[in-house]
Amino acid sequence: MMKTINLKAAGFGGQGVMMFGKIVAYGAVEANMNALWFPSYGPETRGGTANCSVIVSNDEIDSPVFSKIDHLVVFNAPSLDKFEDAVKTDGIILYNSDLISKTKGNVKAYGVPINAIAIKLGLPQAANMVMVGAYLEIAKIFDDKIVEDIVKHILGERKAKFVPVNMQAIDEGRKFVRSLKG
Repeated sequence: MMKTINLKAAGFGGQGVMMFGKIVAYGAVEANMNALWFPSYGPETRGGTANCSVIVSNDEIDSPVFSKIDHLVVFNAPSLDKFEDAVKTDGIILYNSDLISKTKGNVKAYGVPINAIAIKLGLPQAANMVMVGAYLEIAKIFDDKIVEDIVKHILGERKAKFVPVNMQAIDEGRKFVRSLKG
């Protein structure tokens, strides 16, 4: 049985942090778990700071607030600086190695060049989806079929043509993490 995971995802507005959190939360619900997604925006949508808290659990979730982070996913260095000290000693940090050189903590840390991978795919906007794949490969919360269903739902009919490239970005994120572990 999975324990409760307190996840914090953070970056600049426009990097897809909120979508990242929604995919994890919606996917957990589809996998018959309890989930809570709690967004927090800075003063600007694009360029300002944005973060979200996601709690995933097989048990009931009593509060959207947590002080210690199990998994930290950061898209930029200011977000790492802000939240790194709140990660539990047995926690995990997943970071965008295109913008962050290293972490200071004594936790498991995985650097993923999400921007470079997305550019290689021809869709720089899919960097957050590369991060989704990397995170799901590490966390093993739910399978790819659930992810694809959630991506289809979030993108909707109007953006359905972007589902394949987003799924490819997720797959590339998974592959990259496998190569790190491997």
